[in-house]
Formats: sequence, structure tokens, C-alpha cells
Amino acid sequence: MGILDGLMGNASEVSLETIQTEFAPLLVDGENLEKAFKILRDMLVFTNKRLLIVDKQGLTGSKIEYLSIPYKSITRFSKESGGMFDLDAELNIWVTGQAEPIKKEFRKDNNINQVYQLLSTFILK
Repeated sequence: MGILDGLMGNASEVSLETIQTEFAPLLVDGENLEKAFKILRDMLVFTNKRLLIVDKQGLTGSKIEYLSIPYKSITRFSKESGGMFDLDAELNIWVTGQAEPIKKEFRKDNNINQVYQLLSTFILK
């Protein structure tokens, strides 16, 4: 992923082998990494049990928040694609107990469809 792609909010798929060591301490018995996408410094990581949203904060990205969302807690989700002149798309995820959705920006049609399909697969089982 080039720097311009990152600045534009493009989501690129991340090799699971490259993140296995980072996420191994967070996984429970029987939980496996399925797919991961990187947006700038943040990531969306799908396991067979939950969605992990990784938010790297600060100038150096040394402060990291791992938000764990069990698939059963996701009540609904949507994607909003822009019009002809709008270059971005937005993924919204509503979680039980929160009025406002979690929002992630994507460049229009860049892996948002794959992320949306993964959410559908894990939530609608």
C-alpha cells in the first residue's frame, strides 16, 4: 500500500502471517484469524468469533486500542457509497448498547464490499 493510498483511506488486505504474533495473546482457545484489512494505521481483523478494530493513536502509534466486538453484539451494519463525484464510502456498525454506529471510511469500492461480505458471513450464520 502506497502512502497516497493510505492517505486516501484505502483498505488493503493484510497477510495473516504478518499479524499472527501481535494477535496471538488476544485470541482464546479455538479462535482463529480469518481476514484482516489495514486503513492507514488502523485495522479491521476478523476472527471466527469476533471483529477486532485496532486503533493506533498518537504521533508514533505506540498507544493502541483493541476494540473487541463479538459478532452476536452487532445488531446491524451498512455501507454507504458515494455518488459519481464522491470518492469515499463509509462502513457503519451498530453494536448493542450504543446509539451511534462505529464508522470507518474507505475509498469508494476499495475492499469495502469484501469487508461487508465478511460481516454478512459471520453475522448472518
